[in-house]
Amino acid sequence: MIALLIGGVLGLIFTAIGTPLFIKFLVHKGYGQFVRDDGPTTHKTKRGTPTMGGAVFLVALVVVYFLTHALMGLFGLGPAGPSASGLILLFLTVGMGFVGFIDDFTKITKQQSLGLTPRGKIVLQGLIGTIFAVLALNFPNEDGFTPASSAISFVRDIPWLDLAFLGPIVMYLLVVIWSNLITTATTNAVNLTDGLDGLATGATAMVTGAYVLMSIFQASQACGRVTGAGCYEVRDPLDLALLASILTGALMGFLWWNTSPAKIFMGDTGSLALGGALAGFAIFTRTELLVIVLAGLMVAITLSVIIQVGYFKLSGGKRVFLMAPLQHHFELKGWAEVTVVVRFWLISLVCVVIGMAIFYSEWLLSAGTLQGVAP
Repeated sequence: MIALLIGGVLGLIFTAIGTPLFIKFLVHKGYGQFVRDDGPTTHKTKRGTPTMGGAVFLVALVVVYFLTHALMGLFGLGPAGPSASGLILLFLTVGMGFVGFIDDFTKITKQQSLGLTPRGKIVLQGLIGTIFAVLALNFPNEDGFTPASSAISFVRDIPWLDLAFLGPIVMYLLVVIWSNLITTATTNAVNLTDGLDGLATGATAMVTGAYVLMSIFQASQACGRVTGAGCYEVRDPLDLALLASILTGALMGFLWWNTSPAKIFMGDTGSLALGGALAGFAIFTRTELLVIVLAGLMVAITLSVIIQVGYFKLSGGKRVFLMAPLQHHFELKGWAEVTVVVRFWLISLVCVVIGMAIFYSEWLLSAGTLQGVAP
């Protein structure tokens, strides 16, 4: 537990101090944000604000993760080395962040608001997602648990949705496809949410904070420590909790500079990295479908874009919302940007609380049934 506290605090300190230094560097280089021409007119003032800020909390995540493990080993407070789950999740997070960095840097060098082509972005994300999925199905621990499993999960693996019965080749193929679907969904969801100062940063921090608590609970109820239907078959839950704690702290430190009026934007570097991290946590903690509830705000924002585009094409140019994503609809209705952000944060908090309640209620049901207690 002390590792989680150390990691979270170091993550916060790293970004709180490192972000203003990175802002100075970006200003010196002239790396500023380009604002879409069809967006709210109030956003015109944001043109030129330093972007690619996600690089700060990405570096913080990697550095603090290895530093915390080194400190734990040095003082004999825990395992000295990282876990397979932690390293593979870092690969996905940093990999997606690298795709975002290429996109951001392309926008800056071309002096426009469009970066990588959609096809180029999909190819790069698909490559990283495929490598991630293959790695995640390997490296079993002493109990035989791999970082990911062959089953689709809600709050744990769903037995009747285990793809292993199809054989190893088909199973690998379907798991790769399913993993890429989750990763694509989460990266796009965070990217679409990142439209107002601090909105995506705060909302994501709430979800990663939930994964800290859920991973700690999974560690206390791991099948290697307890027996019965209520135990969790998760590899390295405490290391996942450490990564979630570091990322949550790092996002809090970044939010100090990213909140309205933002001194820096996370850019696609940050939003794609955070989407990758959420996908990794969902897959590794066996909460693949529960993340839809935990990230309910981001799901709603994504659906608003799908609805807007779909209705526009079917109706011959009519719109459901004044503008999509959803946060801009309320801006155009006259809500102040800070009002939209705070209210959306509250919605995100409600979604996280409901998701954690579902997670814990399922365990109570399983444990109660196991012990002969009426649920």
